[in-house]
Amino acid sequence: MTSEIQVLFEYYEKEKGIPRDTMVEALETALLSAARKSVGPARELRVDVNPEKGDIVAVAKLIASEKVKSPYEEISMEIARKINPEAQLGDEIEVKVTPKDFGRIAAQTARQTMMQQLRIAEKAMIYDEFKDRAGDIVGGTVRRFDKSDVMVDLGKFEGTMPSRERVTTDQYSIGDRIRAYVVAVENGSRGPEIILSRSHPNFVRRLFEFEVSEIADQTVEIRGIAREPGFRTKVAVYSEDPKVDPVGACVGLRGARVKNIVRELNNEKVDIIRWSEDLTEFVTDALKPAIIRSIEIDEGQKQVRVTVDEEELSKAIGRRGQNARLTSRLLGWDVQIDKDASKTEIFEKRVIDAADEFVSKIGEDIIDSDTAIKLVKGGIVNLEFFSMVDVSDVAEILEGDHDTAKKICDAAKQIAPETGGESASGNNEIGQSNDENNDSKEDEKSEESKGEQESDQ
Repeated sequence: MTSEIQVLFEYYEKEKGIPRDTMVEALETALLSAARKSVGPARELRVDVNPEKGDIVAVAKLIASEKVKSPYEEISMEIARKINPEAQLGDEIEVKVTPKDFGRIAAQTARQTMMQQLRIAEKAMIYDEFKDRAGDIVGGTVRRFDKSDVMVDLGKFEGTMPSRERVTTDQYSIGDRIRAYVVAVENGSRGPEIILSRSHPNFVRRLFEFEVSEIADQTVEIRGIAREPGFRTKVAVYSEDPKVDPVGACVGLRGARVKNIVRELNNEKVDIIRWSEDLTEFVTDALKPAIIRSIEIDEGQKQVRVTVDEEELSKAIGRRGQNARLTSRLLGWDVQIDKDASKTEIFEKRVIDAADEFVSKIGEDIIDSDTAIKLVKGGIVNLEFFSMVDVSDVAEILEGDHDTAKKICDAAKQIAPETGGESASGNNEIGQSNDENNDSKEDEKSEESKGEQESDQ
């Protein structure tokens, strides 16, 4: 063994952690191929590497023969007895067939072999270190891009975040620090591959486990996660301890805990919902900030039909249907959302009744039904209102028809004193409906504000 090979053995054993026996075996295999090229197809050719003595020899087993027909298979009796004085005809004789320049070949082969063994050892180390880390979160730096895949430097190793595991709204640059969820460690034909993800629902689960101590110690349990990566996530939490508020624990003081999670998710909205065995209660919480009017449950079809007021419909469904869709995933049930048109129908009836009163009192020759409806929807809900508005205001409601507006106003002012009691009653009825609409709008603003706070959390 040359001094160069001895140095290689010592370096890779001490610095890279490759066992010497492994290196010797690999080198013998590699040198055998080189020996066959130099020696030829000798019978039972092998290469022995002795790390103790520093010897490298090529050995062939040849058969002792009186007359040598093939030098690769046979050896003369004369030479055989020089090697072994007791050799007999037909015996197998081990003969050293080491080429003259085999030391140089051995050194070159050793370097190549060691590098190959290092790559094999590194792959084995990757697999051994990460095979039990599937399900963990790791941190790294974006090293490069392979088409749409992101290659992440994890220190000694490299992870791959395939395009299917990326969040579509995330943008990466080389050198960016990121955290990701280890989906799997695959030991394929090209060696171990660490598969990373930022879109997996369990990425959110692990973030909550890191941020919320109550989840880490199992005081609070995550019962379900529904996620549309980059946009919105719903998390259902539960605690058997009645003294522990699972939602409050996840939100943290002044929302500190959930804000850290939202920041890691690049401002993805996170809704934290109290899990309940009562499906009605669970659905009500999951669809917030929408106010639910009624819930029908079909256990056979695993379907929940929810009814909301018309003004609550958009909040219940959510942007691009996310609220309803995520609620359905969280429950594992089909959630159908319908609007309740009863309030609208009542209001429309009141409008028509007020318009009919205008027509009957003022006269069909002055005001028709369509014009009367325009006036009611414009805010003139009874005859007394005509004494409080200008003709120009009425004309504006009638889209500039000043003549018709003046005729109506004149007729209404003459009739109003005669119908004061009835008009007051009509005023209250329509006014109440308008107040209800205003209250509904105020409630909507309040719920929107509440929803924004929950989303911010």
